[in-house]
Amino acid sequence: MTAGAEGQKAFETDPQALPDSAERLRVARIGKPHGIRGEVTVQLFTDEPERRLAPGSVLIRIAGDETTDRFTTLLTVTRQRWNKSVCLLDFREVTDRNGAEALRGSTLYVEVPMEDEPEEDGWYSHELAGFSCRSTEGEALGTLKELITGAAQDLLVVTAVSGEEVMVPFVEEIVPEVDVENQRIVLNPPPGLF
Repeated sequence: MTAGAEGQKAFETDPQALPDSAERLRVARIGKPHGIRGEVTVQLFTDEPERRLAPGSVLIRIAGDETTDRFTTLLTVTRQRWNKSVCLLDFREVTDRNGAEALRGSTLYVEVPMEDEPEEDGWYSHELAGFSCRSTEGEALGTLKELITGAAQDLLVVTAVSGEEVMVPFVEEIVPEVDVENQRIVLNPPPGLF
């Protein structure tokens, strides 16, 4: 059996395994329940929630450290709506507040086909996590923890050399270079940010 056939076989028997032609994209984290019918709030990690979390979307769920439901692996979105600036989701598999509370802290992923050509100047958080962050003079500033996508602008969450988490606006003036080959991000932060 070839490696590709083994990957496909694992996908057919394990709902969290992926075929060789796909990868996982983190799209949201489940927050607190909203109401009594199983609706949940979510923290978004995608700039396309209308598409990635649309009704009918099947999401791969990974339980968080404090999540009590350790068994449900796939969730099917039945409804998405907004309450002011908070995204709310209903799932086919969750029908009450207790079920919603049991999912709290879970991270949600979608399966996406592997891109032949990466989008220029576009990255997913998992592609950049762990990159070293250096100043334009070469001074070590820290390590990238994650990329948070936002409606207005994206933010880099950097674990500074001091151990503190620093939020850096992902704009060209402050982030002049992302060197994927050497896993390095060059920062030009304003005074006092680090």
